Amino acid sequence: MKMYVGNLSYSVTADDLREAFSAYGTVASVDLITDRDSGQSKGFGFVEMENNSEADAAIKGLNGSSLQGRAIKVNQAQPKSNSRPQRRRY
Repeated sequence: MKMYVGNLSYSVTADDLREAFSAYGTVASVDLITDRDSGQSKGFGFVEMENNSEADAAIKGLNGSSLQGRAIKVNQAQPKSNSRPQRRRY
């Protein structure tokens, strides 16, 4: 299951997320979202765990918990919506 992790400190690394989530099970992947130009974290990312019950436990255990002084938000990732209006080309 893929989970959204938000309200992260800009100093949090992918290794920090892997360490926090590995307490609940096997972490398949960590994707920390960064700015394309500066490379700085945007304050959110995604963690994927192979086992759904472990992911559910991680959501319950980590949502609202403190990571580097910030209360993080953890929930099941939702598919990206195409909310941007399409540009019309004439």
